[in-house]
Amino acid sequence: MAELLLLSNPAAIRVHSTGVSLAVDFDSIAELKSWLHLAGLNDPDMLTGEHQGTTDDGRPYRQMNAYPTWHGWTFYATATDYTDGGANLDAQTADELAALAVEVAA
Repeated sequence: MAELLLLSNPAAIRVHSTGVSLAVDFDSIAELKSWLHLAGLNDPDMLTGEHQGTTDDGRPYRQMNAYPTWHGWTFYATATDYTDGGANLDAQTADELAALAVEVAA
């Protein structure tokens, strides 16, 4: 399992079925896809699923699930991206943050 940790940065790993499978959560779909690629698990025949939905509080999201088998273990990998984009900064705040970043970098 050390290889899993070295190839990725999962948000959580849990035993799904003792000695057989693990559930792995990633912070983003990009991180999940990167792990699949680095682990050589991006086989087009691998069972994956993607769907969109809305949380109970109305926040839109996109979720990906992947179910690879790796070194004899079955993984239940999940990642969620929230698609609401968050609040945009007003122009004055953005300018002040940019000036602060330049000042800190100097």
